[in-house]
Amino acid sequence: MKIYPAIDIKDGKAVRLRQGNFDDVTIFEDNPINAAEMFVNAGAKRIHIVDLDGARYGKSYIDDIIREISKKYNVFIQTGGGIRNLDDIELRVSAGANRVIIGTAAVKNPGLVKTAVEIYGDKIAVGVDTKDNMVAISGWEEISKVSAIDLCNEMKSYKVKTIIYTDISKDGMMCGANMESTKELIDKTGLKIIASGGISSIEELKKAELIGADGVIVGKAVYSGAINIKKAISMFEESC
Repeated sequence: MKIYPAIDIKDGKAVRLRQGNFDDVTIFEDNPINAAEMFVNAGAKRIHIVDLDGARYGKSYIDDIIREISKKYNVFIQTGGGIRNLDDIELRVSAGANRVIIGTAAVKNPGLVKTAVEIYGDKIAVGVDTKDNMVAISGWEEISKVSAIDLCNEMKSYKVKTIIYTDISKDGMMCGANMESTKELIDKTGLKIIASGGISSIEELKKAELIGADGVIVGKAVYSGAINIKKAISMFEESC
């Protein structure tokens, strides 16, 4: 199972939100590059980078940060937030991103996903962020009328292979991820599901592996010390 330490960026700083609330922000690192260095030194092969301002306002603010991390470190960069068109995708890929996550646009403009996969193939993933099983968009500030299962199956029809699934109510709360819904997506879609939101311990990582998650994104638990990222990587990445 793949481990993705998370760097969520707001106002140029590495932060965490509670339940996607932009008014409830904790700054963990003033310079996201330092966060990336910490993860790489701990053995990380992958980093998950989210542009929170981009997700909220529909414009990319982190291309230079991705470019610097890509130049400095040999690490797989998965990134989302603010991806609304093909130009946004190309900017992230050109900056060094290995995988670009389409979120809001997958609901509002699903044709973008279809075209993006035709051009970029496996470099495209879709972020499915939910509240009460309905997909949230625009930096989690709007709730759509689309269910997680329906969106995943639609994306599968466009040949998307990887989904990043987050239960917003769990995100940043350190109370455990929504494993039941994660397993449901794995079982009913056959897609590679990366679990995100609320992962709080090594035991939670073991549960994610047991249900067949392709990967797990860990954020606040790492910054707070609840999960030793070096230990987590050595436990779960050896078979990847």
